[in-house]
Amino acid sequence: MMNWFINNLGTLFVLFVLIVIISLIIISMIRNKKKGKSSCGCNCSSCPAGGACHKNGHS
Repeated sequence: MMNWFINNLGTLFVLFVLIVIISLIIISMIRNKKKGKSSCGCNCSSCPAGGACHKNGHS
């Protein structure tokens, strides 16, 4: 088991870093959603899906 761990240490490190980065992105998206911020941060009037984001009439 220890030999497998040592042989795959680089791969496991990259996997750990990716899991941390993805977790931080998801946490940031959840916090922004709770604050009422848009996920894209762009101008909704020029977005083809602008009506789907703000169903209450805000653009």
